[in-house]
Amino acid sequence: MEQSPDPVISLSSITKTFPGVKALSEVQLDLYPGQVTALVGENGAGKSTIVKILTGIYQPNGGAILVDGQEIQFPTAHHASDAGITAIHQETVLFDELSVAENIFIGHTPRGRFGLLDTAEMNRQAQSLLDGIGAQIDPTVRLRDLGIANKHLVAIARALSIDARVVIMDEPTAALSHKEIAELYELVEKLKAQGKAILFISHKFDEIFRIADRYTVFRDGQFVADGLISEVGEADLVQMMVGRSVEQIFPERKPTVGNEVLKIEDYAHPTEFEDIGFSLKRGEILGFYGLVGAGRSEFMQALFGITRPSSGTCRIDGEEKTIRSPADAIANGIVYVPEDRGKQGAVIGLPIFQNVTLPSLGKTSRNGFIRMAKEYGLAREYTSRLDLRAASLDQDVGTLSGGNQQKVVIAKWLATQPKVIILDEPTKGIDIGSKAAVHEFMSELAAQGLAVIMVSSEIPEVLGMSDRVIVMREGRMVAELEGEDLTPETLVRNAAGIEKA
Repeated sequence: MEQSPDPVISLSSITKTFPGVKALSEVQLDLYPGQVTALVGENGAGKSTIVKILTGIYQPNGGAILVDGQEIQFPTAHHASDAGITAIHQETVLFDELSVAENIFIGHTPRGRFGLLDTAEMNRQAQSLLDGIGAQIDPTVRLRDLGIANKHLVAIARALSIDARVVIMDEPTAALSHKEIAELYELVEKLKAQGKAILFISHKFDEIFRIADRYTVFRDGQFVADGLISEVGEADLVQMMVGRSVEQIFPERKPTVGNEVLKIEDYAHPTEFEDIGFSLKRGEILGFYGLVGAGRSEFMQALFGITRPSSGTCRIDGEEKTIRSPADAIANGIVYVPEDRGKQGAVIGLPIFQNVTLPSLGKTSRNGFIRMAKEYGLAREYTSRLDLRAASLDQDVGTLSGGNQQKVVIAKWLATQPKVIILDEPTKGIDIGSKAAVHEFMSELAAQGLAVIMVSSEIPEVLGMSDRVIVMREGRMVAELEGEDLTPETLVRNAAGIEKA
């Protein structure tokens, strides 16, 4: 067996503490030249903290960072950059009004005589970097004129402009299409061929097994294991991540279906959907499946009053209701947990307890004055039911992991004591442990008599959690499946419009 090269960078016994929280406890991480190491762990495992230590944003309280075997410190992000460490984040900050080349070299622009900006040299170097990653982009165009995928390539070129030896990719495919993801894989192969050490962070196991040479697993801020990806399977990684075997990811359910709580007839929108009609009973989980552009989220937003349908009838407990706004929906017992929890679900900058009580101020105030003790009590009741992991209820919701943000948004709506809860991609972007917790809680909600609508693009989730599934395609309902008819094949065939052979 060929001997492994020495690591470019090694982190040994790294510890990082914050007030009341030990984020990392003596963890280790080795990154090798020409290899991709996948960093695997649940939300809150310490992945983001180790990235910030590698890039000089945080300084560890203990342990050592070794570059080429020599101990080094990164007191600032500039020191990490000078050592050849760069990061490509899921949401890299770029500037629409600057040119592509200016975005790539901002902060370290090429200079000519008398220290003046050398625009021609900057454009030449930018073109070379773009060519190196196979990006057919003019370095002189303004960033605002590019699409999302090309902006992502500019962010990559910017990260590589420091001649990095270590490239950190943090959820790099989150906003990319299948074609763009394939192109990113090709780029990773080019970077490997150049001898760069790559740290790859993703929740998607298919990506990890497609792209990684090695793995390192963190759990609850501690190092669990590392090794060659070829020597483990998906089940092994899951067990290391969550500390237990997840033989059955989805909870066993024995649904007790009650009376009809919601009936939708002939719902239509001028551009998004038409002829939507179904019924929903207490204790039932109704899945909605479809491909991108099927109109599922658009229908849910109309049902919640964010947009208005052009026609249709909504009955709740047999009584016809007119829903013109989210306030109308909430008053009638319908709540909506959106797909984009960061922008639409949670109020970043507010503490957890205020996020939870925001739609329920009537319960926590008297004579127009909010009673903080009531707010804390209500927030504590519903966050504890969801096993929220946070230092305190005063913590800014923006500092929570994705899974815990999702729990705050769900707690917020449960505090209104709804009849129907709509969960739009409830586990998107969260790890397998948090997914299991959300699935367990969905089952509990249904068992308590709440009617659940779940929009999901993940076939295992649709099959594992739904009592019935409505399939949508191009704004229309094309199938309603349950029992033996509910299979991966029938879901995909109906969603894609494929005739049965």
